[in-house]
Amino acid sequence: MACWLLKSSVVPGVLATAWGPGEELALHRCVRPSYRLGLMAAGQPCALWVSGRERPGVHALGTVSGEVEDRDGQPAVPVRLRLLAEPIDRSELLADPAFRDAEVLRMPAGSNPSWLSAGQYDAVLSRVVPAGLRPWRP
Repeated sequence: MACWLLKSSVVPGVLATAWGPGEELALHRCVRPSYRLGLMAAGQPCALWVSGRERPGVHALGTVSGEVEDRDGQPAVPVRLRLLAEPIDRSELLADPAFRDAEVLRMPAGSNPSWLSAGQYDAVLSRVVPAGLRPWRP
């Protein structure tokens, strides 16, 4: 695992109306209880994947900013995400041999969090390297 992938069916403009390209936003993302939650730690990279018909793909990159916590009876992970100027389209990533076997493409109905391997994360980073983000490696 090189990067956590947090899925949303809501586009960033609806998620936070004042969130603009290049801006960082702190928020909590709902996650499903699983062994993966015990593997999440502050400082690890994460990406926001928007699913659905409206511009599916990677919309933001950032880091896990704290421990998974209980919010209204559901686990949630705090993250800091920087909105990309342009999302990385699902179709572009699907065509990339390094990314096409990503869990989010093989099992799109899978629950949060998903993950990216080092090669898959590099495929994302090769398309955009936002200022201030450094790839995290175990």
